[in-house]
Amino acid sequence: MTARELDAAGIREPSLRAAYSACRRLNARHGRTYFLATRLLPADRRPAVHALYGFARWADDIVDDLGSGATPHERALALTRLEEQLEAGLRGDPTREPVIRSLAHTAATHGIEHRHFTDFMASMRSDLTVTGYATYEDLARYTHGSAAVIGLQMLPVLGTVGPRAEAAPYAAALGVAFQLTNFLRDVGEDLDRGRLYLPEDLLAAHGVERQRLERSRATGTRDRRVDDLLRAAAAHNRAVYRQALPGLALLAPVSRPCIRTAFVLYSGILDAIEADGYAVLHRRAVVPRRRRAAVALDGLVRALATRAVTPGPGGRRRSGPPVRRMQGEAA
Repeated sequence: MTARELDAAGIREPSLRAAYSACRRLNARHGRTYFLATRLLPADRRPAVHALYGFARWADDIVDDLGSGATPHERALALTRLEEQLEAGLRGDPTREPVIRSLAHTAATHGIEHRHFTDFMASMRSDLTVTGYATYEDLARYTHGSAAVIGLQMLPVLGTVGPRAEAAPYAAALGVAFQLTNFLRDVGEDLDRGRLYLPEDLLAAHGVERQRLERSRATGTRDRRVDDLLRAAAAHNRAVYRQALPGLALLAPVSRPCIRTAFVLYSGILDAIEADGYAVLHRRAVVPRRRRAAVALDGLVRALATRAVTPGPGGRRRSGPPVRRMQGEAA
């Protein structure tokens, strides 16, 4: 329930509450896996996550929405306007734009470094002109801004059990792991946009050129070399998940069920891709609904157990909401 989340976060001013509610609606509508995991956070932390998602979604839509019909020049202008609004909001200038207002409030409340937003916008802008990457090292410079900084933005909201700097590399790696999964799942759609996030040296190692991928996408034909390429990309992605895994234990206990659920659901997309025979050029792999429900329920149980033993304000234990209501929210 939105009001409960906003009350828990201490967000009282009506127009600011409306701004956060707008971000929450964006998250619920467009980020189903992400939104499902977010529901496992304590209520007071959810509005900040919705604000971060809302901003990232806005920038991503400017760059990627094929249905908008905008020209590259119009997209560049829209990104410039967004950057200007972002800079003004982070300076504390008044704004009526709900996403910027809630983002600026979140950054100020949680002490999120502004450079993470600047780096994010730089990667978004590169999508307007860069259509491919020579190596994974080149791709990593892009994913730092498009994904690693998302993990770093989230970290102050989630909280840690030790120094934040200790958890930061793992948070960044998890952001990249999620992004690489998106790249693999959406490789066909990205080709339609004229972009490819599988590096050229990986293609060359499997005897695949970009034109072969485009031809397979256009004709619906399968190719063993393409399947081998995609299998290798998935193996690289799994290695990044393994790199990020130790960071879960460094998060605040009340945040772990949320991020663990996101970890399992997103890495499960790789399982779905494998089960579908790496047919991502032709159709989107989806984690089965039953599997999603089982993972969500496990996360719910963990979240309730954690909140039951976590001291709340004044040293009181958090009892948490009834299981029945939480099951309805997580569905």
